[in-house]
Amino acid sequence: MSGINPFEVAKQQIDACAKIINLPPNVTTMLKTPMRELHVSLPVKMDDGSVKVFQGFRVQYNDARGPAKGGIRFHPDETIDTVRALSSWMTWKTALLDLPLGGGKGGVICNPKELSNSELERLSRAYIRAIYQFVGPERDVPAPDVYTTPQIMAWMMDEYSAIAGKTQFGVITGKPLALGGSPGRGDATARGGMITIREAANAFGIDLSKATVAIQGYGNAGYHAARLCKELFGSKIIAVCDSKGGVCCKCDDDTGIDPGTAYEYKNTSGSVCNLPGMLEISGDELLELEVDILIPAAVENCITDKNAGKIKAKIVAELSNGPTTPEADDILYKNGVHIIPDFLCNAGGVTVSYFEMVQNFYMHTWTEDEVREKLDNKMTAAYHSVLETSKEYKINMRQAAYVRAVERVVEAMKLRGWI
Repeated sequence: MSGINPFEVAKQQIDACAKIINLPPNVTTMLKTPMRELHVSLPVKMDDGSVKVFQGFRVQYNDARGPAKGGIRFHPDETIDTVRALSSWMTWKTALLDLPLGGGKGGVICNPKELSNSELERLSRAYIRAIYQFVGPERDVPAPDVYTTPQIMAWMMDEYSAIAGKTQFGVITGKPLALGGSPGRGDATARGGMITIREAANAFGIDLSKATVAIQGYGNAGYHAARLCKELFGSKIIAVCDSKGGVCCKCDDDTGIDPGTAYEYKNTSGSVCNLPGMLEISGDELLELEVDILIPAAVENCITDKNAGKIKAKIVAELSNGPTTPEADDILYKNGVHIIPDFLCNAGGVTVSYFEMVQNFYMHTWTEDEVREKLDNKMTAAYHSVLETSKEYKINMRQAAYVRAVERVVEAMKLRGWI
């Protein structure tokens, strides 16, 4: 994780919003404080017979608008402050998309790459046993996140159901289709981001069929972003990178990087580095390329006051959480770079997770086309709501997104008599 504390960044962003809409200090303090935190120890029997104790967290940041919603991360560098920050951003994300949900997040400090399949299952079940009393379809609904998968969600759902004594598909989203998952969930985060890019390009007169794109991070979200940029718009992918480095196409290459070829190469070799026919480039260099669209799809705080002035992209579409620091936001805004902030750009995932919850409650399944149409409507409305707020207040897009989201959360808190 980055040396910058993500929760301090999240609190700075709330402070900035509070000044814009003149929130009372006591309300601002409430919005900067998680409502509930659970710290758990998870003893797991390993394959060699030893017992290892893992540390886990679940944060329910604010549930004024509905049950908490947010993913579970399995990561060796997980921290409680990262989970707090992500649960905060989930609160604003669900509010911005006008979903009847609050914000939450979970995490376990572990390295899934060092665990066998059976150890991973035992850890997943241990986590649910530890947090069982605090989650549920009408209380807090987890989902997959970094290094967690539909299979892990299936184990967690099964463990919760075993304790409850009845099948509870609705306790978890991001499940396999055979266990109540939703069509369209696999690429929902990237697809939602593409919808906001499409609307931004229309608003600012950018022809996406001729646009150039650089993508920082080439996991699930980054790959789907590259694929959809190519499929939906005909854009040219000129650079991609992962944690080990990156590649860019040559100047005389008219077609750019093929998303599928790059993804296959990464899965085979472990990195996009040395992709045949491409030039080597660092992740830092990728951020500063002269492109129409830059898509950060990896780690927090990669765009800071140190490199923001060198960003040449016309649109920065934040598919990852927290890639830009508050200081960098100011620099980019002054330089005329249009940012689609993270909790707008990457809200497609939680939106389709909400659709999955609705389908589970109804014991019904929508078609993939129906899910995509509903997602398009939600993302389009949210983007234009933020753009209009940005123009009305003469503030940057992130501040505008916060204004819209925080206003909705505060309204719910007032109506419930909390403030």
